[in-house]
Amino acid sequence: MPNFYILDTNVLLHDPLALYKFEENHVLIPIVVVEEIDKFKRDPSENGRNARTVSRLLDREREKGNLSKGVPLAEEGSLRIVMDSDELNIKLPFSTASKTNDNWILGVAAHYAKIAVEQGCRCVLVTKDANLRIKADALAIHAEDYSNDKVKVHELYNGWEERVVEGQALDALEREGSAPLLSDDLYANQFLRLVDEADPDRWVLARVPPERASVVKLGEEIEGVWGIEPLNLEQRMALELLLDPKVKLVSLLGKAGTGKTLLALAAGLQMVIDQNRYNRLLVSRPVHPLGKDLGYLPGDIDEKIRPWMQPIFDNLEYILHCNNDELTKSQITYQYFIDKGWMVVEPLTYMRGRSIPNQYVLIDEAQNLTPHEIKSIITRAGHGTKIVLTGDPEQIDHPFLDAMTNGISFLVKRLKNQSLYGHVALVKGERSDLAECASNLL
Repeated sequence: MPNFYILDTNVLLHDPLALYKFEENHVLIPIVVVEEIDKFKRDPSENGRNARTVSRLLDREREKGNLSKGVPLAEEGSLRIVMDSDELNIKLPFSTASKTNDNWILGVAAHYAKIAVEQGCRCVLVTKDANLRIKADALAIHAEDYSNDKVKVHELYNGWEERVVEGQALDALEREGSAPLLSDDLYANQFLRLVDEADPDRWVLARVPPERASVVKLGEEIEGVWGIEPLNLEQRMALELLLDPKVKLVSLLGKAGTGKTLLALAAGLQMVIDQNRYNRLLVSRPVHPLGKDLGYLPGDIDEKIRPWMQPIFDNLEYILHCNNDELTKSQITYQYFIDKGWMVVEPLTYMRGRSIPNQYVLIDEAQNLTPHEIKSIITRAGHGTKIVLTGDPEQIDHPFLDAMTNGISFLVKRLKNQSLYGHVALVKGERSDLAECASNLL
């Protein structure tokens, strides 16, 4: 028996294609949701783009018939716009009787919940608004968050794993440099810490190459990259991916202080300036403040974005300080790299519609991006471009994202076995003992 799914405005603004993701069930959209969508259509943000997409999709479905009576969808489901009419016979408790859009949506849900009981099926209110779900629960209306694009963070691929192998297999790997693929459940560019079953203190670090035909032993320790040395196993793995031009897309996840941005910047400087492999290093990050926004900032675009990019500049200054060249430490600042054309700092706002060839692109704080925004950024990559995304899914400032729905978690889930993609989750904080203590305990 098909169920009733009532969609809130925020679901459609988050994913316009949600209309088609309820299979053979009945999708109901209250008319107030259409009115709220209309208010967003001129918004230049992602909400505006999604609102316009929803309007186009509904207009296309309108060609099949009268939306207020319902039209068929592809998988034997149906779509209907629920109008404000007497036939609904909506009666809510006095405390929720005010004519707000949320309460009208609750009324529609209450009406179809009664119909669902009579027909022996379910009625579900789908909304990303936690308060609306709470109100629905108080009225005995079943409500759920939109979960089609959710990622289980505790099950998220971390880019590496430890396996116990026979000592002979470890001997062969060290001698030959490669060995047959251990199993079919390994991903392209995945790292392995292979431990001798007879001697747990003996282990070899290996990597699955893009073609997944074998397991390859990693070479000697990576030398310092612009004075930055890998301080733990995960950082070593991250640098392997960052310095490999065959890996066109890299994501680094980890809590504060694990070195994500620092490693990505150091690798970018080496590949742009020392190796001349890319034309320049392009750095950007989303603009979402921690705490209350200070309002509009004065000056030109460079002066406006400087406060948002200060964490990038802090890391660059640290890299310069770590460099052994005393002249560099005393005279060169991050502005020198910008003036030389080696590096450019741009807001994400102006990425859309561009084509970016032969550049090393670093997107910091990518956990504050939606899946759609992540897609928009990656599809800007032209020939020869490498994109690095860093972020912490547990440290999100975006008001409508969480650890399960942000863009970088979605990316890791969808791309984990692609030959041009590599990922590492960094665990140990290396910023300072104080920062590590605060990250773990607060």
